[in-house]
Amino acid sequence: MREFQSFIELRARDRAKAILDEGSYRELLGPFDGLMSPWLGPQGIVPQSDDGMVIAKGTIQGKPSVVVAVEGAFQGGSMGEVSGAKMAAALELAAEDNRKGIPTQAVLCLETGGVRLQEANLGLAAIADIHAAIVDLRRYQPVVGIIAGTVGCFGGMSIAAGLCSYLLVTREARLGLNGPQVIEQEAGIEEYDSRDRPFIWSITGGEVRSRSGLVDGLVDDNVNAMKDAVNQCLAKGVPDTHRSDNYDEFLARLTTFDTAKQVDSEQISAFFAGEGK
Repeated sequence: MREFQSFIELRARDRAKAILDEGSYRELLGPFDGLMSPWLGPQGIVPQSDDGMVIAKGTIQGKPSVVVAVEGAFQGGSMGEVSGAKMAAALELAAEDNRKGIPTQAVLCLETGGVRLQEANLGLAAIADIHAAIVDLRRYQPVVGIIAGTVGCFGGMSIAAGLCSYLLVTREARLGLNGPQVIEQEAGIEEYDSRDRPFIWSITGGEVRSRSGLVDGLVDDNVNAMKDAVNQCLAKGVPDTHRSDNYDEFLARLTTFDTAKQVDSEQISAFFAGEGK
């Protein structure tokens, strides 16, 4: 029997090591390289020596792989110029590997609130590069996204999650375009109470996202279970149709949605599963 270990409780670096084959982990632009944001210090924020982004190369089931893991404990996993460039470059190099005949696949551990507000347009530009890089790489090899907890995945990085070939979540995960506090700020607490945790998870939690068909697997919070789920997704290869290719269908559904009523998890599940009226 394999020993139980929580995946959620692991930091980003340990998540990457857990996904890769044992002994194959090699980190690129790690903390000792000192590549950090030049914009946080002048704003009175202590930067981190890897800017909260772990880039690891190695193998998964013996195949060349890159694992990119966002450290949610640093600035809420927010994407700045440096962290975003690290992720985009890793994916771009993986795509270039494939064009050279090296079948490099990718896994993204996404714990991020989206763009880092202190870096504004620089972060947004980096996220756009990430989107383009995912779409480029997924033509050749699967790109598997993981949202485990506890930060969740929001903002422009939720779009990155939606572009992945396959997306895995735990019950504790959250996925949404706008974060709870942003919605409350813009629409009012009556519309979205960001402190109501049961409500938030009933709307954006991993379980409801799974029932809605917006993710490809609901995985127990277990390192071995997550590793097995990743391996299964990668073994499927590139899907015939990516979820994001069905944008016409999703847009058509959204035009029928009644925003005047407060939704619940059952309505959301039925709506995205194609049963909404």
